[in-house]
Amino acid sequence: MASLSPIATSTTNTTTAISATPNNPLFSKASQLSAYKTKPRHVPLKISCNAAKKDDQQNPNEQHVLDRRNMLLGLGGLYGAAATFGVAPASLAKPTAPAITQCSPDSEELPANVKVNCCPPMSNNILDFKPSNSSRITRIRPAAHLVDTKYLEKYHKAISLMKALPDSDPRSFTQQANVHCAYCNGAYHQVGFPKIDLQVHGSWLFFPFHRAYLYFYEKILGSLINDPTFAIPYWNWDHPDGMTLPAIFADPKSTLYDPVRDSVHTPMVALDLSYDGTDHDVPKDQQIKTNLTVMYRQMVSNAKNSGLFMGQPYRAGDTGSKPGSLETMPHGPVHIWVGKKTPNREDMGNFYSAARDPIFYAHHGNVDRMWSVWRTLGPKNKNFKDSDFLDSSFVFYDENAKAVRIRVRDVLDTKKLGYEYQPVDLPWLKSRPTPRRAKVKAVFNKVKDAVAAEPSTMDVPTVAFPKPLDKVIRTHLMRPQKSRTKRAKDDEEEVLVIEVESKAHEFSKFDVYVNDEDEYLTKENRVRTEYAGSFVNVPHKHKTGGKEHKMNTTLRFGLTDLIEDLGADDDEGIDVILVPRVGTESVVIKSVKIELD
Repeated sequence: MASLSPIATSTTNTTTAISATPNNPLFSKASQLSAYKTKPRHVPLKISCNAAKKDDQQNPNEQHVLDRRNMLLGLGGLYGAAATFGVAPASLAKPTAPAITQCSPDSEELPANVKVNCCPPMSNNILDFKPSNSSRITRIRPAAHLVDTKYLEKYHKAISLMKALPDSDPRSFTQQANVHCAYCNGAYHQVGFPKIDLQVHGSWLFFPFHRAYLYFYEKILGSLINDPTFAIPYWNWDHPDGMTLPAIFADPKSTLYDPVRDSVHTPMVALDLSYDGTDHDVPKDQQIKTNLTVMYRQMVSNAKNSGLFMGQPYRAGDTGSKPGSLETMPHGPVHIWVGKKTPNREDMGNFYSAARDPIFYAHHGNVDRMWSVWRTLGPKNKNFKDSDFLDSSFVFYDENAKAVRIRVRDVLDTKKLGYEYQPVDLPWLKSRPTPRRAKVKAVFNKVKDAVAAEPSTMDVPTVAFPKPLDKVIRTHLMRPQKSRTKRAKDDEEEVLVIEVESKAHEFSKFDVYVNDEDEYLTKENRVRTEYAGSFVNVPHKHKTGGKEHKMNTTLRFGLTDLIEDLGADDDEGIDVILVPRVGTESVVIKSVKIELD
């Protein structure tokens, strides 16, 4: 049973109230506001790692002890107390958490003067999530293209009831959609860092946040139809049978339909997992083959360890984006493929509006499924054990409309959360890009003959960075080590690292190739042996005081498989080609290098 913990400890007569936001229906009632109290300055503050329960009930005139863990929660200004006494929050706690009581609306205006307010209703009390000790599976999430009529009736009813709830209800469809907006569009700042937005994309938080999000969303739907076994569907876009818009979301009369989508992308059109905003005239069977290759690259070649697949660490005070392979692609391109072709690409194509489309939850159901699948693919495919990862936390509303704090450590085992996925086969495991041996050999002989005749004519220059990506960039990089043994490759992955600056609110994409010639410029077969991966930015906004937000992203691509397939193991260096696809006019490549990870 969940334990009840107050948003703040009431110890003085000084009360600070959070004022209602104008024109915000979520704050129309006084009961929806949270008031918290702060310590007078004369009371000494002591921080301990393990505060006893009696500390919460002690005399306010005595020395007050705070549990180090409370510094993580953003509950009623505890971090502010630390700041008052000159204690740096980052030195006390490094896991991340949203400053719940300081949620603020996005003041940036969208088309038609629409303003976004993602903030949920406030709560005076937050429950700590208590995972079940049982591993009994009660919910089976089905593939969306395989559901039957009986299931669909339940799904329609559950969504209809959720949409019928008043917007002020945290379980309502509007409020559930706002969850994604709040955590991804700058509504929350990090506990202890009021000038730094909390962002759950672009780091090791990506998978656990969305898993927790879907968990509560699913439980709410089940409770609305009084069926604890109800499970949301997943969009099986990694399988040929699921590589179109699921038909259950395409009926205009259905509660699952969203008119704010790209109308061209019907259930008859093959999904492009490397979509760049342009619809290429590619036969469906060729598109499916390309998609399977993308899946192999992102789930295997570019996912040899936790950091490559799940994203890099994100600790309190951190900024910038360091996404994992699957988040970059196909997660990002699927968002853009579904979203309507407007300047802001609503709904699915922009983080602030993405969850307004019911298909968002099916899309992220498959993203979550891929995390589970990846764990089964190799001995190194393990979750992080870092306490800063495990103790990072989020707050959601549950099926009883109660605010619940859940930590990353609580969501690592889907069995303990009571669900698993309907099994289907994984054809992309057999879709490793086929090396073009004949071409590789021909190119090698051509290079060898040319070097023998006049070496300088074959040199690819090393580019000086930073450099704007306003055209194709080709640069030569020396490798840290050539001719590595299999054991060395197993111990350390050779990684291409690219530092990028881009505009956060604009969709942009560029592709990365190794040792390729001019074939990357063709529309067909862009994904092949030479293809290393892509940079993909799904638009999102931050509160920047009217200034456009520049985002720094670190991309990491696994090179070991790719170099092996190209027959370049013995080469001292490689050519890296960066090919702009869309929205790269303001993209700057800050650095390109190779590391052993």
